[in-house]
Amino acid sequence: MDVFLDPANRQAYLDGFLTILKLTGASALLALVLGMLLAACRVSPVPVLRALGAGWVHLFRNTPLTLVILFCFFGLYSAVGVEFSEDIHVNNYWLAVTGLSAYTAAFVCEAIRSGINTVPVGQAEAARALGLSFSQNLRLIILPQAMRSVVAPLGSILIALTKNATIAGVIGVAEASSAMKALIESNGDQTIAIFAVFALTFVALLVPVGYAFSALANRLVVRR
Repeated sequence: MDVFLDPANRQAYLDGFLTILKLTGASALLALVLGMLLAACRVSPVPVLRALGAGWVHLFRNTPLTLVILFCFFGLYSAVGVEFSEDIHVNNYWLAVTGLSAYTAAFVCEAIRSGINTVPVGQAEAARALGLSFSQNLRLIILPQAMRSVVAPLGSILIALTKNATIAGVIGVAEASSAMKALIESNGDQTIAIFAVFALTFVALLVPVGYAFSALANRLVVRR
């Protein structure tokens, strides 16, 4: 553990996990919004929207995340010229957020769609009989119930997203796995200790999240 007695190493460790948390927070928020829109498309009465939602889900669920992140860098940035900032580090961060959000939104979409399927059909039919449009029906009747039933799956997706954020290192984002690699390269005799510290930190971060979402799911579950 001598490696962490060095202030520079400790700072690299802390900065790496802070970046992971920033990536997770920004990507989770965007993925939730996009996933809800995709879920609405998936259950829409408009065939084009259903096809759009299904295409997005099938594309991203069956594409390795590493390829998605690399596409954001070499495709969106290098080839197309999409640039979020002149600072290369900030730009790479937002490119990583873009890839993580697009990828995770596909899983959020399917989780929410499964929740929508648990809402009794009679409630949607009653809402239509009252004159509510599809969007009003979805927003006021269906989604509030669906979201309560998918809290646990969304928690699992958030945990997976936190771990997936380490892939951002492939485009130069200085996250936890990059920091661990740098520390191991400079302190090869303490490889096991360094790995253990980083692994246990992930466990300490994610286990409480799992329990919290499970407790929240039990509290909000819709009794039928």
